[in-house]
Amino acid sequence: MKITIVSSFFLPVPPVAGGAMEKIWFRLAREFAAAGHEVTHVSRTWPGFQDRETIDGIRMVRVPGTNHHRRLWQNLLSDFFWGLRVTRRLPPGDIVACNTVTLPVYLRWMRPRAGRVVAVLGRMPKGHAHFYGLVHRLVATSEAVQAQVIRENPRLKDRTLVVPNPIDWTLHQEPLRDPSAPVTIGYVGRMNPEKGLEILLRAAAALARRPGLPPWRLRLVGPQTVAEGGGGEAYVDGLRTLAASAGADVSVEPPLYDPTALARVYRSLDIFCYPSLAEKGEGLSVAPLEAMSAGAVPVVSALDCYADVIRHDQNGLVFDHRADDAADLLADAFARLITDADLRRRLGEQARLDSRPFDYAAVAQALLKDFATLNRPQDYLAKNTSSSQ
Repeated sequence: MKITIVSSFFLPVPPVAGGAMEKIWFRLAREFAAAGHEVTHVSRTWPGFQDRETIDGIRMVRVPGTNHHRRLWQNLLSDFFWGLRVTRRLPPGDIVACNTVTLPVYLRWMRPRAGRVVAVLGRMPKGHAHFYGLVHRLVATSEAVQAQVIRENPRLKDRTLVVPNPIDWTLHQEPLRDPSAPVTIGYVGRMNPEKGLEILLRAAAALARRPGLPPWRLRLVGPQTVAEGGGGEAYVDGLRTLAASAGADVSVEPPLYDPTALARVYRSLDIFCYPSLAEKGEGLSVAPLEAMSAGAVPVVSALDCYADVIRHDQNGLVFDHRADDAADLLADAFARLITDADLRRRLGEQARLDSRPFDYAAVAQALLKDFATLNRPQDYLAKNTSSSQ
């Protein structure tokens, strides 16, 4: 097959400046190419990168983009114009996977030779599923995202497929935890208000006031600037102030874009916390899955998207982020894990095992199988007809 992947307007591929979807789909592109398919990856132009080159058998096409903005309407406008620029450069193909918002709306009409249109929904749709009537396939990263798509546009039910964000499971094996070191709690991700980091830091402060706990520490690692999807300098300064006043060993650290260096962070963690508040945004971030593959116990907010993979008291803990005492509830969860090493080991090992099916090879195979069906119209019609009966 001839497969084209379109990334967002604000980050390059290879993902030298971060970006979860850029990282994921560049790795998937390598899997597709290794399986013998002809792959083109379209991303933003970037200093030091050629506009056209071939990497690992992937034809890279780079198009002028722009930085991420603070306001949603600005990002949507940039996304729209990015899609128009990209459309003119798309080669004829069989499949075009769009990690964008507006391009799937009109691509089938404007450039049908680009191939069957696949819209990748890494985050919860915010009404735009209404406009995806021309899309051949919607790839949802969780059942919660799929349910929201169907609520917005019931006609898309038979065109929506749940495919979780993949991870490099093998990269995160061989933990680096030092039994003599403090229990390490970590967060890896964008430092943005929607991620609930204030609750996490308030929980750390509450935990520090509890007597008799074994030594512990907290690390926050991730993009901070607006251009990187963070909350900006003033917001991160506020986090540092909260961290300094927590009365505990808390660090706020810059992002790591090298996969091996980032894997070392995950492998050093005993507990991984992802306290997201993004009720209408989170699709199922890759960070909790990567942490689980390293054997860290995930502690997450009660968003529906996490229910696909994280089960309370079986392979992680879930706290009610909507409660008035959310920070105290989170501190309670941390205290359980810090004081009970056997519980940490049991949940961490189960988390590691449960994350195994999300490895890149398995997810790439599932996508290629579905792409092949889309590329054969008779099979595609038969599949959708039978599923609707």
